[in-house]
Parts: sequence; structure tokens; C-alpha cells
Amino acid sequence: MVSMIITGLLIVSSIILIASILLQSGKSAGLSGSIGGGAEQIWGKNKARDYDDKFDKITKVSAILFLVSALLLAFLQ
Repeated sequence: MVSMIITGLLIVSSIILIASILLQSGKSAGLSGSIGGGAEQIWGKNKARDYDDKFDKITKVSAILFLVSALLLAFLQ
């Protein structure tokens, strides 16, 4: 029973981890990033940055949850 709960937690955390990684924007935007950076100074704060910060936090939490549940499942086996 406990192993089924941990397996479910492992599956859910892995799906959230994959989705949060794929939804993040790239950190190295190259030439377009330098052009966008100049526009950001003129027009103000970029809204995409707020979402990147949230996805970064979600990624960290789901990665920790994934590792803990994988270790617990291995320990129970």
C-alpha cells in the first residue's frame, strides 16, 4: 500500500518536473537576448521573467520530491 502511494507520487512528480523544464525559456538567448534586453530597459520589467522564476521554483520542488520518493521506493524494495 505504501509503495503504491510512493509510486504515484514518483509518477506525478516526474510529470510535473518534465512539464516545468519544458515550459522554461532558454537562459542563453544569444543575439536576440541582447536586443530584447535593450527593449526591456526601455519598456520596463519583462513579464516572462516572472513566469521563469515560478517555473524555476516548481522545478526545484518537484526535483526534490522526485529524488526523495525514488530513494524511499528503493529503500522499501
